[in-house]
Amino acid sequence: MTTQSVILVLNSGSSSVKYKLLQLKDEAVLLEGSIQGIGESSAKHHVCVDERFTDNFKQPEATVAIKNHQAAFHVIADDMQCFFNGASGIQLDVIGHRVVHGGARFFAPVELNKDVLTTIESYQHLAPQHLPGNIAGIKTCQELFSQVRQFAVFDTDFHQTIPEHVYRYAVPDDWYQNHDVRRYGFHGLSHQYVAQQAAVYLDKPLNELNLITLHLGNGASACAIKNGQSFDTSMGFTPLQGLMMGNRSGDLDAAVPLYIQEQTGISAEQLEHQLNFESGLVAITGTHNMAEIQHRAEQGDKEASLAIQMYVHQLRRYIGAYMISLGRVDAIIFTGGIGENAAMIRALACDELGRYGVVINAENNQKLKETVSAVHHLRSDVPILVIKTDEEKQIARNIAIQLNLNK
Repeated sequence: MTTQSVILVLNSGSSSVKYKLLQLKDEAVLLEGSIQGIGESSAKHHVCVDERFTDNFKQPEATVAIKNHQAAFHVIADDMQCFFNGASGIQLDVIGHRVVHGGARFFAPVELNKDVLTTIESYQHLAPQHLPGNIAGIKTCQELFSQVRQFAVFDTDFHQTIPEHVYRYAVPDDWYQNHDVRRYGFHGLSHQYVAQQAAVYLDKPLNELNLITLHLGNGASACAIKNGQSFDTSMGFTPLQGLMMGNRSGDLDAAVPLYIQEQTGISAEQLEHQLNFESGLVAITGTHNMAEIQHRAEQGDKEASLAIQMYVHQLRRYIGAYMISLGRVDAIIFTGGIGENAAMIRALACDELGRYGVVINAENNQKLKETVSAVHHLRSDVPILVIKTDEEKQIARNIAIQLNLNK
């Protein structure tokens, strides 16, 4: 029997883990799952298995108590053990970990070792919502799958093509030269994936396309893609900059945190926590759930309506800026949990852009297809696409390229 080489991809968020088992040769998904609500009394565990292996795979409980990321990765390891025991001819060759911040050192997928992990750990203060979970996944998998090659794939990779005049901040040179203060950008795996999908859908070479991609989830970022490469992005030195998000403030006058610290005496750690976990939609409405916020707004809730106005205003601001920066835009792309599911947000973001050739089709905007949906009007000069992102598949692709396994 021919042995099939597979890769396990782990995508760890602040309170969740998504995972996929893919064939390296053709990216076919053999198993995928997610654990949502880590740290809550009852986390939700969902697994979907290729029909060829369902008879031999015991479905786990849908609701489980998972206190932290380490416990979540042990649950995933149990899934893997169950799968491999029942799936003959399958060999786990590689594990890929999504790591949010590569700092000034990592610009491509890198094989994990002690030195690499130590460096990643030193960046935790730059992405406090995600890196602790990323690191927990790496350490647990190194313990449980010690004989398997493991790679870190960074969300900052795709943005390495941003030119210096865009990634530099106008701050003292010492900050840049000795402390690596610059724009790094994030959600790169998602922006990269949907750009590739858009090229296929539009039937044009990616290196000839100018795109505006909007990854809108609990975290949110915009990206200006010029000739297929990242040219500018809303997130900066950390994932805190840019668009208003679920828990993060987004763009903020740099003097505000200094002023609040001076007025209240709170520590830098407390201030960082408030900006990363107690701001954004949560600060205005008490929740980061956009579906709930939309429902409340429709019922006349003033805070919910205000939050939507704030959120959409920032989207329009970045869309407009990137249209001018790129000069020509071949498509505007919405992706992520909100970008893919909140028709109202897409409609409001494109409202008043008709004079710039961006016209959404209200009916199409409500009826999406499975992977790529065109939601623009026939009279729109700029296609508007909704593309389901797949960061796990992009991680597998990037590792395959690194290992010279790409087709």
